[in-house]
Amino acid sequence: MDRQLSEWKVEIDRIWSADAPDYGEAVRIASHMAGAGEETVLRQAASQALPILRAAALADADKITRDAARRRLGMLRDLLHAFVTPQFGKRQAPLQSPTPEQRYRQLLGLPLGGRLSSTEIHRAYKRLAKRAHPDGGGNVKAFLELSAARDALMQEQRARRN
Repeated sequence: MDRQLSEWKVEIDRIWSADAPDYGEAVRIASHMAGAGEETVLRQAASQALPILRAAALADADKITRDAARRRLGMLRDLLHAFVTPQFGKRQAPLQSPTPEQRYRQLLGLPLGGRLSSTEIHRAYKRLAKRAHPDGGGNVKAFLELSAARDALMQEQRARRN
């Protein structure tokens, strides 16, 4: 899968560096990432980027849409860079599956360590739910996963308080 990530990174970098990015090609790559990516975060980022990339690929797309698509493309580029770039000086942790709490935190984009307040959890959920909600261009499955993650973290937070 590392080879596939490297290939996607090269293709996204090529599109990113072009004077007039080919958003049709970006849609093709993002759809591959959304469907075939092993990394959950990458799949989610790609699936969230698809609607704006598709809108920018249209011939009559306005500047605001193209700018938003470029930002989204930049997010995918940064994420791919983080996965592909070796981490020098850091010890490799033994491969182990993340705990449910860690998965929930990753899904909501929250730090893995430390305590969370209910306000932090709610803010992270609200920020992502706007994009993941079916009325906002997302899909039902992603929205339900976010809701389940928020509920589980809130329940854990309440249990720790008591």
